[in-house]
Amino acid sequence: MNEPAKDAEPVRFDTKIAVLLRADLEPWQRLNVTAFLVSGLGTQIPEVVGEGYEDADKVAYLPMFRQPVLIFEATKETLTTAHARALSRSLPRSLFTRDLFTTGNDHDNRAAVRAVPSAELDLVGLAVYGPRNGVDRVVKGARMHP
Repeated sequence: MNEPAKDAEPVRFDTKIAVLLRADLEPWQRLNVTAFLVSGLGTQIPEVVGEGYEDADKVAYLPMFRQPVLIFEATKETLTTAHARALSRSLPRSLFTRDLFTTGNDHDNRAAVRAVPSAELDLVGLAVYGPRNGVDRVVKGARMHP
């Protein structure tokens, strides 16, 4: 793998991956929700994933996203607004609702989301991928996670 030149310009992506987390989550919940939210991006949008890694001993490691994931913190209201914006722009998105903390498997997770109309979802997390300016508009009002 070629190393980038030390004086090379930083890479600027024309797309963005953003995760919005509700401000009232416990630290363990923030980590858990973030992991779940981004887990589907690589399977549905393969271009977000880079190549696999290998260390000096030739041990192989799984690939990761090819670009940074920006994490934001938001109020419940801001998260609801961001969700509506992502829907109106038809951006790829994943969601995590408060109900999912009480389910124990993927089948029950999907059933819990399916039971609630979009406008009434009790969102605690949202991940969005798309053109940089479109994602910026979706996360407007949220702040970078501390």
